[in-house]
Amino acid sequence: MSEAGLISGAALGERVAALPGWQVEEERRLTKTFRFPNFQSALDFVNRVGAAAEELGHHPDVHLAWGRVDVVTWSHDAGGITERDFALAARIDRAFTEG
Repeated sequence: MSEAGLISGAALGERVAALPGWQVEEERRLTKTFRFPNFQSALDFVNRVGAAAEELGHHPDVHLAWGRVDVVTWSHDAGGITERDFALAARIDRAFTEG
């Protein structure tokens, strides 16, 4: 981690390995695609992601399509991936499995 709280290098690789399906993009963003059987279940998931984001005060980019939701998170103010992104990713995974 750097002084700004950024997680990078080997530490970033270790952290993302603990979150199945999440990928690191350009060492700046965490991304994951979630699949659903229809539009409504994808939309319901988006609403759960929104609620989790509000609770944590950290908001991802969420892209909704028929049967698919793409999530991208990074800490804009820090310029990359921080602990907040990993906390949010874990909450999003829970929203998916509990949905």
